Amino acid sequence: MTTTTSAPVAAPADQRRWWALAVIGLAQLLVIVDTTIVNIALPTAQADLGMSDVARQWTISAYTLAFGGLLLLGGRLADRLGRKNTLIVGALGFAAASALGGMASGPGLLIAARAAQGVFAALLAPSTLSLLTITFTETKERAKAFGIFSAIMMSGGALGLLAGGALAEYASWRWCLYVNLPIAIAAAVAGWFVLPHVPGHRSTRLDWTSGILGSAGIAGLVYGLSEAATRGWGSAVVLGCLAGAVVLLATFVIRQSRVGNPLLPLQILSDRARSSGFLTIAVAAFGMFGMFLFITYQLQAIMGFGALGAGLAFLPFMLANVTVSTLLTRRLIPRTGPRPLLVTGLLLMAAGLATLTQLSVDTSYASLILPMELVLGAGAGLAMPTVMNIATARVEPKDAGVASAFITTSQQVGASLGTASLNTIAASATGSVVGLSLPAATVHGYAVANGWAAGIVALGAIAVGLLARRK
Repeated sequence: MTTTTSAPVAAPADQRRWWALAVIGLAQLLVIVDTTIVNIALPTAQADLGMSDVARQWTISAYTLAFGGLLLLGGRLADRLGRKNTLIVGALGFAAASALGGMASGPGLLIAARAAQGVFAALLAPSTLSLLTITFTETKERAKAFGIFSAIMMSGGALGLLAGGALAEYASWRWCLYVNLPIAIAAAVAGWFVLPHVPGHRSTRLDWTSGILGSAGIAGLVYGLSEAATRGWGSAVVLGCLAGAVVLLATFVIRQSRVGNPLLPLQILSDRARSSGFLTIAVAAFGMFGMFLFITYQLQAIMGFGALGAGLAFLPFMLANVTVSTLLTRRLIPRTGPRPLLVTGLLLMAAGLATLTQLSVDTSYASLILPMELVLGAGAGLAMPTVMNIATARVEPKDAGVASAFITTSQQVGASLGTASLNTIAASATGSVVGLSLPAATVHGYAVANGWAAGIVALGAIAVGLLARRK
């Protein structure tokens, strides 16, 4: 079983500790929901603001680039300045950026607001998981808390689709941004009273050169992968971004092995259990975010669901995820150790994705999509709480923030790679068929791409099984 060595900070009283979990969950919900809630409202926003297709894409890319590129730096700032402080500042900054985006009168202001959201999300996200790590140290309570947190993290994307669909259909696309304000303000105000105060490690100096190398490398990787979905893998822009990212990240790693205060201490990655957690969340995000995209289009464009109906259709995934995370996984982790849960969870996710190879224009929700969501949600419910538990265990207190940041970085890179490559596979498969109507050819592309996703997630399960330790 994996144990943890946490900062020498007295845990808050029992009741206050669970209130702290509620605040941490609210803060994390901001980051996760916002990855999908704006997407479903983009068509309306594009028409309202007169956005070009390029500007529409940048509404998404501005957030993901700022978020993914600054995560490691945000994690180190959390270590240095104190995680409670960075969570509160991140939440309030996120609220201000959301208000600015909601008031946008043109594409430029909306894109700038989305970039600002990404900056504050990069400060906020590492604070949540590192605070959770130091707040819950007793084995059973830790397993329960991480189960709840991972359910929020994995169900947030589907919740964003649900909330975005309801707001876009019955209110306005602007409320997909305004809805962040009460959540962020509540998290910041309540956090001031209930979150444990952990002094910052002022001796942990910031290596700005590493910050620039790491941020530019991750931003180049995320941007190159996202552009591959529209430009194709042979595009000079895509190849240039990916090549530049490889050079920058290689230089970053070399520098981390030589400087006295590395931005990302390499011992965080050298632990086999922790690395298996990072690999698990990257592989899971690879399959999950592609699935969300394809099923959203299947439900709305092919099956005729409205925006709200499509959002409601993801509820079974959330219910299965929350149920398994909170009721089953927290009891199994102390008994089985991480490896069986990681491998079984990924294999269940692969099985759920494999069922989508049977998609057709005549597919009914109850016969295929509903069972897939239940299996996929159960798999995520087994794997993700385990990832959160082992990826932050035995980390030095001064490095907890950057270790937490690398979990979200792994998810961002996996999601970007999955979205880009699976979109490309789907488009290629759609274009290769003859004698089918456009809707039938499009669904065929979805089915082929999901088959590839299932195979890659299954290979990831094998890799994790070889990497993770038995106990």
